[in-house]
Amino acid sequence: MTGGLSDLCIKRPVMTVLLMVSILLAGLISYKILPVSDLPNVDFPTIVVTATLPGASPETMASTVATVLEKQFATIAGIDSMSSVSTTGSVQITIQFSLERDIDAAAQDVQAAIGNAQRRLPDDMPSPPSYRKSNPSNMAIFILGLTSPSLSPQVMDRYAQTLSERISMLNGVAQAQLRGSKKFAIRVQLDPEAMQLYGLGSEEVAQAISDQNVNLPMGDLSGSHSRITLKADGQLEAASQYEKIIVAVRDGQPVRLSQVATVLDSVENLEDDAWIYQGEERAKAIFLFIQKQPGSNTLEVARNIKNLLPVFQEALPGSLHLSVIRDGSQSIQESVDDVQFTLLLTLALVVLVIFLFIRNVSSTIIPALSLPMSIFGTFAAMQVFGFSINNISLMALTLSVGFVVDDAIVMLENIVRHAEMGKPRLQAAIDGAREVGFTIISMTVSLAAIFIPLLFMGGIVGRLFREFSVTIGVAVLISCFISLTLTPMLGSRYLKEHGTEQHGRLYLMTERLYDLALAAYRVSLLVVLDHKRMTLALSALVLALTIWLFMIVPKGFLPSEDRGYINVSTETAADISFPALVERMERLAEIVRKDENVESFVMDVDTDGSMRINLKPRQERPLSADQLIEKLRPPMNSIPGIRAMLVNQPPINLTGRRVRSLYQLTLQGTDAKELYGEAQRLEREMKSIDALTDVSSDLQLKNGELRLRIKRDQSLLYGISPRMIEQSLYDYFGERSISTIYATNDQYDVIISAAPDGQLDSRALAAIRLPSATGEMTPLAAVADWEMGLGPLSINHSGQLQSVTISFNLRPGVSLSDAIAVIDPLRASLPVTVPSLFQGSAQQFQSSQASMTWLLAIAIIVIYIVLGILYESYIHPLTILTALPFAGFGALLTLLLFRVELSIYAFVGIIMLIGLVKKNGIMMIDFAVSAREKEGKNAHDAIVEACCIRFRPIMMTTFAALMGAVPIAVGYGAGGESRQPLGLAVVGGLLFSQTLTLYVTPVFYIYMEGFRERWARRECA
Repeated sequence: MTGGLSDLCIKRPVMTVLLMVSILLAGLISYKILPVSDLPNVDFPTIVVTATLPGASPETMASTVATVLEKQFATIAGIDSMSSVSTTGSVQITIQFSLERDIDAAAQDVQAAIGNAQRRLPDDMPSPPSYRKSNPSNMAIFILGLTSPSLSPQVMDRYAQTLSERISMLNGVAQAQLRGSKKFAIRVQLDPEAMQLYGLGSEEVAQAISDQNVNLPMGDLSGSHSRITLKADGQLEAASQYEKIIVAVRDGQPVRLSQVATVLDSVENLEDDAWIYQGEERAKAIFLFIQKQPGSNTLEVARNIKNLLPVFQEALPGSLHLSVIRDGSQSIQESVDDVQFTLLLTLALVVLVIFLFIRNVSSTIIPALSLPMSIFGTFAAMQVFGFSINNISLMALTLSVGFVVDDAIVMLENIVRHAEMGKPRLQAAIDGAREVGFTIISMTVSLAAIFIPLLFMGGIVGRLFREFSVTIGVAVLISCFISLTLTPMLGSRYLKEHGTEQHGRLYLMTERLYDLALAAYRVSLLVVLDHKRMTLALSALVLALTIWLFMIVPKGFLPSEDRGYINVSTETAADISFPALVERMERLAEIVRKDENVESFVMDVDTDGSMRINLKPRQERPLSADQLIEKLRPPMNSIPGIRAMLVNQPPINLTGRRVRSLYQLTLQGTDAKELYGEAQRLEREMKSIDALTDVSSDLQLKNGELRLRIKRDQSLLYGISPRMIEQSLYDYFGERSISTIYATNDQYDVIISAAPDGQLDSRALAAIRLPSATGEMTPLAAVADWEMGLGPLSINHSGQLQSVTISFNLRPGVSLSDAIAVIDPLRASLPVTVPSLFQGSAQQFQSSQASMTWLLAIAIIVIYIVLGILYESYIHPLTILTALPFAGFGALLTLLLFRVELSIYAFVGIIMLIGLVKKNGIMMIDFAVSAREKEGKNAHDAIVEACCIRFRPIMMTTFAALMGAVPIAVGYGAGGESRQPLGLAVVGGLLFSQTLTLYVTPVFYIYMEGFRERWARRECA
């Protein structure tokens, strides 16, 4: 069949050329329209549900809101994990679904569950729970900042809302989320003394405001000829209008709101501020974090946003400045450009290798043409499969350059060998193609098959590398087609006839060097074959060392990558005030702004403080992101009252939780007291481990609480119910929304509370008066006692159970496997009633380590099956696979020497080695089998002849594969450090195995042939 295809293409060159041009055009068109991103599209279906009940304690939010919703959500199919965080006045539930779950269908189920839970939720919730689709792996690709030296925060927020809505309408934009928002609100600040003077309760004032601010439909008047719409001015929109509201009548005189309260044009959240630091400049700002839709072209989305910026700036007031805080597309473009350069460099190196071995321009061009044809053909396939141009797919193409040319090299070398026998080039092409056609198919199919297990790899890692495996597999298959069609056709027409070549001194000198190398190899091979048992012993030793290296080599998950920014989270005392938190964050900011590596950064302060530090371009700063973290950590953690956790965010976020560090360990339990006690003990023990840093917990039990105990008998005598007491306190201290202003483009709240100076400490409760049944104002102290205490700042659930999550980072030079090995004994000491499990990257690491081992075994089994089918033999596949221990040993030793972890990338590199190193064996065994069948040679002579004849193509393909991996192993370009483990594994494995297999595989072949002959004689007997 292969001979027929090659014969057809040789005899019909026009057809062959036009077919190649079609592949080239399809690839060029696909390349132009393929989306560009940093990583393959990993749609991690996550839904975040938010509910608010202003003023409610964390315990109240957890019991009355979170638990109710979680019970309903638990009935939804396909949930991988569910966690919730209940804080004062709000709860956030994060639901992560399995990757196979459709996010839209899951959202419908969540909406239905919220509807079912509605009747069990508190009646006084200002709005029903809301949900939004989220993808934790989808980082903000663009950050915009709005600053103004003169405009009020409310006005800035209105412009920011408009910009957010306009940007959200752009094609490819998922959402434009505001940070540091200052949404307009009317604030009514009650004066308890004035309320007592006029005998007013807070609920009476709130009801009066609600009755005065209305916007109801009134219908219309419809006559015989016209219709008139009714409209009233029932809605109040400014503080000055609210001041005139009559809230009561006392002694025949109206009591207006301004007499018992201060009314302000203000904002919804007074304790949420954000700043931007650029050089020496510092300004309050509102930020827009823009996320793209899954599968959209990152560069195109960013370009569309940048095209709108001049339009936005012209429409904004002159005093309102719009600036680009971070353009994530720049790092993506730089990384993609660097990988593309690496791809071109690899192409050049591989072509140079071919030329150095062939030393003829026309003969070099023939196999070199298979490179662009295979790559552009792969682009066309990527478009069909819905892939994108990203670091993973381009890395696959870069690696494929090293071995897609192998098939063409084998084909051309065999055609040249036949031509050197004196055959005309047309006949040499036909005979050469027929002879090695099956060999090429064997090499290609077995290499492509190695990536089949990666397609069935589960979880987020499987999604990440699916594009890699398909891309590289398609490139290999296309290269096989090119080598069976274009290469023999070109060889039949453009190779010089044997004997007509004019060779120079350089050619003759290098040819003599090759002859000397071949002779040396032949002599050394014969010596090794005379000491076969020693070779077997060496192989057994290497196998044992490979297993030992696999056990001791440090293991990690995803390699760290310098993406040009650092995230900073903080931990403070649970009862810290907002002004105190801002003061400590400003001290941190002063440390950051003085560093020469920092270009700008944003600071966001609400319930806690955080920073996003944007670094200068890599070539303009002396330190990498990881090095800068180690430099900034000591001074930033020398400030009393605050801890700073600095994180170089990984390329893909695997947790939807809000965490301070890269890795998490979650403890669960039904007994809160036991859970909290064990969590505190475990946190202390983890802090004492030198390998860990930034150990922190979401358990904060020292939040100040003022606990009321209602005197139920006295309150009954006064006619004051417990509900009235709690409602009044909610009105004074709960930031309660009592009415809504419906504007043209948005809705705004009217918020009631006590004046700021009436919320300072416990003495504020003594000023509260409640209307009794007799009409008198009764002091709160008459119906309730209170005392100071401590309570949790937040209540966390994981899988409907109370939980505590401990976050941690690793010290430089510490692998994740080493850290887990140290933590596991501490986990084992926990009671059985307090189970623990790793979350996020640590959890994925654990599952990937188990799956990768099985994946490696399955890959070997798949290769054996494919080779067994191709050769119709149980023995030959084992002989071909004898190189695998040497490849594994070389890869692991290289990682150990370079102090690089065995990460997911490196593991994929080792799996690739399985497909690469067996090519030598195929070329040798295939020729030896043919020599035995056709010429009747014994196993020894057949394998010696096969090794010598195949020595040149083996060396060419080996050096070509090395050149394909060397640029990646060097770690060149933006993000190169994350790709480096894969390149090192391939280079190390190839260097060690490809040399030794030239000797080991022949030895195994002779032993296996002897075993096969003895078995055959026994069967005959």
